[in-house]
Amino acid sequence: MSIDEFRATFAIEPGYLNWAAFGPLSTSVVDEVHIDADLYASGRQSGIGLVNEHANEAVDLLSQLLDVPLSWMTHQPSTSHGLQQAILGVRSGAVMASMAEWPSVTIPIARAADAFGCITAQLITPPENMMTPEAVAEALTPETTAVVVSLIDFRTGYRADLGALRDVIGEDRLLIVDAVQGFGVVEADYAAADVVTGNGYKWLRAGRGAGWASFSDQARERLDPVLSGPAGLGGLVFDAIGKPADTAAAFQISPPDHLACARLVSSLQEIRAVGVGTIEAELARRTAEVIAIADRFAIDVVTPRGAAQRGGIVALAPRNDGAAMLGASLTNAGLVTTTRSGTVRVAVHAGTDDDTMRMFEDAVAGFAQHAM
Repeated sequence: MSIDEFRATFAIEPGYLNWAAFGPLSTSVVDEVHIDADLYASGRQSGIGLVNEHANEAVDLLSQLLDVPLSWMTHQPSTSHGLQQAILGVRSGAVMASMAEWPSVTIPIARAADAFGCITAQLITPPENMMTPEAVAEALTPETTAVVVSLIDFRTGYRADLGALRDVIGEDRLLIVDAVQGFGVVEADYAAADVVTGNGYKWLRAGRGAGWASFSDQARERLDPVLSGPAGLGGLVFDAIGKPADTAAAFQISPPDHLACARLVSSLQEIRAVGVGTIEAELARRTAEVIAIADRFAIDVVTPRGAAQRGGIVALAPRNDGAAMLGASLTNAGLVTTTRSGTVRVAVHAGTDDDTMRMFEDAVAGFAQHAM
């Protein structure tokens, strides 16, 4: 698939710059929804079986894109579910994360520490809220047994270097990664992590419910499948308590939503066809344009400027507490972004078109003129 063919699967109107919050569905995903809904509605066992087979297709595609063994993969309803499976399974020690992380990271760490008492919450404040290898190295203690990071930080757009983090924490600690803001659109060393989890409703354009997680061999040895349910058994058992599966399936509660799996398969097939590297190059080009426009109108950029240190998110911090005003200017111009915590988050995708970029530049120019 060419990049132009991939762009043709974006049905959005000009002005959408909010991919870090929600990804409007790919046209291919929409087509798949209609096909599978009809098969489910028929009541024919053959049709139901065809839809259900998407669950196996999804984990196979995920293992290919993550470049990890198939036995590491499992379905999850969401990224948050995957994070809870991992964090609540830590047996002892301190679990480190940035206090500025999305609450799906910090809440289960705090809840597990309070409820079980077997771990402690090591919530740190790294410089500029970026979990760099240097910041993690400085915060490590002998008690640290796991480190949780986002592949791409939702606030700053900073992209974590998973290989460097692995080198810093060593092989004896677990590295748990929330990849929802980057998987499928930037390349990363996922095999360096012990747990990687994500969802299909943002950059993958597959809708909610299409979550997943990978658990390495070390993760399965060192984490307890506390939230394991019937789907997490080696085989269904009645009148006894079955043992967890010897694959990542142990970290499942119930079977996946097969319609969500179908959406995810359609999305992953497109990504594999066009190539993650090709998509990443488009993100780098568009984020560079956003940064150049911000520079032109003297708006501070929080996101790292090196393409290898960011994904599709650019966080802008107008001076004099101007984030709300800039956000309003963008909204009034027909643009969709996120304004939060003193910044305006602009999130582009490979399907972001030239009209959208012109709208963005005009709106920023209008804001700058009024802000002077």
